[in-house]
Amino acid sequence: MKGLEEARRFYEDFGRDMLHERFPDFEDRIAVGLVGRGSECFGFDDEISRDHDMEQGFCLWLTDADDILIGEELAQAYRALPKRGAAQHSALGESNRGVRRIGFFYRRYLGSDSAPRDWRQWLGLPSWALAEATNGQVFRDDLGEFTAVREQLLHGMPEDVRKKKLAARLIAMAQSGQYNYARCLRHGEEGAAMLALSEFVREGCGAIYLLNRAHAPYYKWALRGMERLPLLSDMREPLEFLLTAENDADGQRVKQAVVEDICVSVIRVLREQGLTDASSDFLEPHAFAVQERIENPEIRALHVMEG
Repeated sequence: MKGLEEARRFYEDFGRDMLHERFPDFEDRIAVGLVGRGSECFGFDDEISRDHDMEQGFCLWLTDADDILIGEELAQAYRALPKRGAAQHSALGESNRGVRRIGFFYRRYLGSDSAPRDWRQWLGLPSWALAEATNGQVFRDDLGEFTAVREQLLHGMPEDVRKKKLAARLIAMAQSGQYNYARCLRHGEEGAAMLALSEFVREGCGAIYLLNRAHAPYYKWALRGMERLPLLSDMREPLEFLLTAENDADGQRVKQAVVEDICVSVIRVLREQGLTDASSDFLEPHAFAVQERIENPEIRALHVMEG
């Protein structure tokens, strides 16, 4: 059973009755779900995932005022639920189950208790943090405070910020994959060439998520998560090929062709979204075309690689 399904079943079997019987005056004020760090929150978990940093349970999110009133008692009641076994935590792992303040949950990802209030905050947030703050499922949120921030993070990024981040991804793809990979090979620097390809894949994933108006997760799940995207999900296989195929002379020629094919696909979607009218197959002019379509003059004046 997947971790998300297990968390929901555990809540329905034990948590719901606990809240109704012990906290009847607050049960419609407590948000419940499973969101945050861990492959299970993205639905990517398997049997291997269970060897560390994964535990049975769910999250209960409270307002600051309600936490003062019932937080300690609710935490004790949650810990008394009949969970099976104890989680093994890695050096950087920590439990994200149990009782949390809404503001505390979001502050660990955003640096504040609420969604970004201006474009500078949006521009500075890494995509993995936004992805972790909005993954998983919310099982119940009658009050709506937790979900209100979640919806803003999912759908509230200003279009000019999306364009700025996209322009930065596009020009990095051009430099790393279309220019530096072949150039490093001509210099005989095969290690540097592979680093260039790795950079192209990383930036390409970021661009594809932005074209889908989605947040790219932590690097090890970026390719996996592309399968769920409506646009350019078929790019997962060629991007993965660049990292895994042989790098002999024949492989290098094929990889250069694959890089160009990926760029052609990205340019097609850029045109479909009205983000470029450049005619080149090289991504750099398309990056500047996207930048030129930014309406906010302060954002448009930033260096094209910033974001």
